[in-house]
Amino acid sequence: MSDVNDSSMKTVLQHNFKLLIIGDSGVGKTSILSVFANGTFDEHTRNTVGVDLKVKMINIKDKLVRAVIWDTAGQERFRTLTSAYYRGAHGVILVYDMTSRPSFDHLKVWLRELTHYATTDPVIIIAANKADRKEERTVSSAEGLLYAREQEALYIETSAKTQQGVQQAFEELIQKILDKPELCYEVEEKPITLDTSHSSDSYCGYC
Repeated sequence: MSDVNDSSMKTVLQHNFKLLIIGDSGVGKTSILSVFANGTFDEHTRNTVGVDLKVKMINIKDKLVRAVIWDTAGQERFRTLTSAYYRGAHGVILVYDMTSRPSFDHLKVWLRELTHYATTDPVIIIAANKADRKEERTVSSAEGLLYAREQEALYIETSAKTQQGVQQAFEELIQKILDKPELCYEVEEKPITLDTSHSSDSYCGYC
């Protein structure tokens, strides 16, 4: 799986996926999106107000995916703004800060909200962010992975600051969506440019 930037030409089927990044304020949702979409990390990123979105084209196994990624505000006062955006989601990255026990404990609230508003059965990946600060962690890998298994979700540890696991999180999410026929649909067939290179050294598990 890769971005569309190589010189080799193949025919692919295009898909449109709506992806959400949710979780408490300050866990790094906006930074994760910035790293994935732009390849940049800003240590002074401000909290998202309401909802922001970015669009990125990705290819996997001769299929072109147009990912529309929504970054939702974690603050309570914006919840009424963001609830409508759960509808029609194909995949969700649920982020917590591995150095913040409250952000982990609050995952159940986000999952309850997702279940209430979602009109589909989206693929979920739980991302334990800020892996560059593992010495400060208050939630172990085992605990995070166990919780993901209980929710029938994927699990990955990420760091927006070092970019660890960020690309893989989106790739794993999109792959699982493509594996669910009820979630993906073919839009059009067209020639595109493919880059088949891919590498990752992050920790990710199917649950």
